[in-house]
Amino acid sequence: MTRVAVVTGGTRGIGQAISCKLQQMGMAVAATYNGNDANADEFAERTGIKVFRWDVADHEACLEGVRKVEEQVGPVDVLVNNAGITQDGTLLKLAYEQWRRVIETNLGGCFNMAKAVFEGMKQRSFGRIVNIGSVNGQAGQYGQSNYAAAKSGIHGLTKALAQEGARFGITVNAVAPGYCDTDMVAAVPSDVLAKIVSRIPVGRLGRAEEIADGVSFLCTERAGFITGSTLSINGGQHMY
Repeated sequence: MTRVAVVTGGTRGIGQAISCKLQQMGMAVAATYNGNDANADEFAERTGIKVFRWDVADHEACLEGVRKVEEQVGPVDVLVNNAGITQDGTLLKLAYEQWRRVIETNLGGCFNMAKAVFEGMKQRSFGRIVNIGSVNGQAGQYGQSNYAAAKSGIHGLTKALAQEGARFGITVNAVAPGYCDTDMVAAVPSDVLAKIVSRIPVGRLGRAEEIADGVSFLCTERAGFITGSTLSINGGQHMY
């Protein structure tokens, strides 16, 4: 049986690595995006992965988007909630719109997408949901109260949904990446990035493929006894 996986924010960075890894495992993958059409088209042509455009912060768009995926690809067995944005600023400088947008995208998007696939997974007695959190949701980060709050919320949402889905064969887990060599991290000023790397015990940034390896295992049948857990992949930057 070919499993169908949806990866939100699945055409760039960590999301791209996850999409490609799940495809290599034999899954039929649908990758969502919400911005760069040219990049998404190039990704689709290069990988053969179907791409769909919608904003995960838009509840109705998520419901309609999943309907389109199921029509074109098949019923969704696996959901990876990877889509996320940053709009950083210290509290005194952070505008309410920056707070709202990050919370609604990073945390609200996980709710919207889970809502769209959960009933179908329940009916088929199988589902894998993996939410991408962050080391900054675990440890906090100066100037990222919105991002840290959203990512921390993801970890709580994961535990609650895991309890709801367990008896239906649906596992819900989180992966909390540390700083990786993605475009988002590349935008960090070099002097700040150097300080970040100096606090990572393994002495380097992570690779997107390393995050994808952890996510992909949680998406398999073999991971059926793991639910409500957070897998930290951060080079030892934060341990608890």
